[in-house]
Formats: sequence, structure tokens, C-alpha cells
Amino acid sequence: MQHTLAAVITAALLAQPVQAGEAGLQADHPYAGLWVTQDGRIRHELLPNGRYVEARGTRERAYEGRYEVTGTHIEYWDDTGFTADGDFIDGVLHHAGMILYRR
Repeated sequence: MQHTLAAVITAALLAQPVQAGEAGLQADHPYAGLWVTQDGRIRHELLPNGRYVEARGTRERAYEGRYEVTGTHIEYWDDTGFTADGDFIDGVLHHAGMILYRR
């Protein structure tokens, strides 16, 4: 029961809108927006509030979490606990062996 309540509280907190100036705000970097593999199968939406949503095929919310951009490097922390990173090189996102282009 406690685990379920904690999950509900966490989901509610994550759904709260983020105001300018709050920790994690990433609106000042140039990479916010949608990034897509050439075949369209993998889609990363980098939200300006420091959160991301990754779609895979027909799974629109396959992964979600937070991210931080430092220069041209991006770090991801998925809500399920795994981490990943990538780099923006010449306007292209290189992440986990994938290449994603801005849409």
C-alpha cells in the first residue's frame, strides 16, 4: 500500500508545472524540442522544464525522466533509475548508438 501511495504522490509532483527559476529549468539551452531518428522510430522530446519523454515506435511514453544539458553534452536520468548520456555534434544528437535529428 505504501509503495502505491508513494508512486501516486511522485506522479502528482512530477505533473506540477515548473516555474521559471526553479531548479532543473533548461529553457536557456538551444536543444529543447523534438529529436527523432531518421526512421522516426525513436523520438526524444526535451521539455524546457528539464524533463524528457522518449517514444519508441507506437509507445508514446516508453521512457520519461529528467535531463541536464551542459554545453553540448546531455545527461539523462530515467524515472525507473537508469542513466544515459549523449552529445550534440554539428546540430545532431548522438545518444546510445543512435543519431537523432531536430524536428
